[in-house]
Amino acid sequence: MTNDKMANEYIKPPVTSVGILGWIRTNLFNGWFNSFLTIIILYFLWKTVPPFVKWAFVDSLWNTSGAECLSSDGACWSVIYANIRFITFGFYPHDLQWRPLLAMILLVSLLFVSRNRNYWKKSLAYAWLAGLFCMGLLMSGGLFGLSQVESTEWGGLPLTLLLSVFGLTAAYPLGIVLALGRRSEMPAIKTVCIIYIEMIRGVPLISLLFMSAIIFPLFLPEGITINKILRAQAAIILFTAAYVAEVVRGGLQAISLGQYEAADSLGLNYYQTMRLVILPQALKIVIPPSVSVLISAFKDTSLVVIIALYDVLKTTQSVLSDPEWMGFSTEAYIFLSLVYFLCCFFMSNYSRRLEKELDV
Repeated sequence: MTNDKMANEYIKPPVTSVGILGWIRTNLFNGWFNSFLTIIILYFLWKTVPPFVKWAFVDSLWNTSGAECLSSDGACWSVIYANIRFITFGFYPHDLQWRPLLAMILLVSLLFVSRNRNYWKKSLAYAWLAGLFCMGLLMSGGLFGLSQVESTEWGGLPLTLLLSVFGLTAAYPLGIVLALGRRSEMPAIKTVCIIYIEMIRGVPLISLLFMSAIIFPLFLPEGITINKILRAQAAIILFTAAYVAEVVRGGLQAISLGQYEAADSLGLNYYQTMRLVILPQALKIVIPPSVSVLISAFKDTSLVVIIALYDVLKTTQSVLSDPEWMGFSTEAYIFLSLVYFLCCFFMSNYSRRLEKELDV
């Protein structure tokens, strides 16, 4: 073996190009500009992370009164600990709060099972119908020996989850129908869908909530009333469906004409073509923007506070209006943002998983 071959065979990369040092050199200090940014970011983290950890954990108080928190330099997590039941359940009767808790557990269980596409069968649909009935029964009562609880006493996290989950579940199929209607060749249907989509997208959700809470009851016959929660739910569904329709329409336009021609050559009618050929491809394409719309809609449910519905945001604000806990809004809103983040992260993470499973 010649010296050149031996040299090529036994040559090794520099120590600084492998391992942890190699990763740091390649990704953080591979040029003067990246090195400068890395130093700036490290300095920022050094100035912010240790003080935050000291405030949030080292010097924090977890089970004290508001007066004791005023004399502390750390975070007052006692505002959450002392009011967690009101923040979570609102004005729901204290001795019956196991019912909304059980309803939330049932809802989360159904969502968890629905994550697995292997369970997407008729039995899952029946489970959802049974689950919805059980959740409604637990929240309202009136049957099977459960005492009745008026919807005016519903609030907190259960109300937020009910408004968002049911709203998003109903808005997506309605949005698909609107998208198909806007691309319809029948002028009347197309015109109605265009007017609806453009009108709803042209106004803020707050205006729809005000109309559902204040103006809509004026048009009802005397003696007939509709629950405020149902009216708010309808407003959220109608608003979200208009945005979903435009997202789905973009997916439909991305499907090539050859797909329609192939379906025609197989003798499929319009409904079979859409159900078996076009919609499965279009909906797969628009998973990322669809999830973005749904996440925005989930966060927008907090706007129901303007029509005096005590969702989890409103119950948190009510706690902060208590003189004992005034001045601890930072801790309360950090907790609230964590709740919203976990819910939104669940939707985002599931969408990425669904994209990978359908990318075949």
